[in-house]
Amino acid sequence: MSSPRLSPFSFTILVLVGRNGAGPHDLRRMAEQGRVYWDAAPSQWYAEPKRLAEHGYLDAHKTPGKTHERTHYTLTVRGREALAEWVKTPAALPRIQNEPVVRLAAADLVEPESVREGLAAMRAEIDDALASVRVARDRFAPRLPHRAHLLMVNHRYAERLLELQREWLDEAEAVLSDGSSRSSPPRSGSGSAPPG
Repeated sequence: MSSPRLSPFSFTILVLVGRNGAGPHDLRRMAEQGRVYWDAAPSQWYAEPKRLAEHGYLDAHKTPGKTHERTHYTLTVRGREALAEWVKTPAALPRIQNEPVVRLAAADLVEPESVREGLAAMRAEIDDALASVRVARDRFAPRLPHRAHLLMVNHRYAERLLELQREWLDEAEAVLSDGSSRSSPPRSGSGSAPPG
């Protein structure tokens, strides 16, 4: 059997399938509730487990559903061996694409009030994400007693991260409201330094 390249997302799928198995609908639900940890296009949560099954990292079998059969994935020996090797490799700092930080940095180029207006929508998203983390902590962690202590560490991390994002938003809004974030833009063709 061929050995395809396994990405960090591949290992995310293997871990989420875990010892009890999971279907694509379960993985998608976990993705929605765990968007603080990992974000991927919805289609990837369906395509990647299928690919992993084709290469022997997961077993796929059909189970009865409410309206039609559903696919249920379980880890294979090959999947467990891949996980065992992967967890020994050095972990890197999380990759972050933080659009709000870039928007704040633009406040000296555009109207600060426009930036503040755009950032304001984050507050509801932070609240929703915190609520999802708390639901996962209270409802789903107890269903996985073998993993509950590990999930609690991750849930506390997510809560602190979201609270930090809320603090950052408070500070950003305060700076944008005081009007000192915008300086005079350079004149066109003035030989000014590149943006940075």
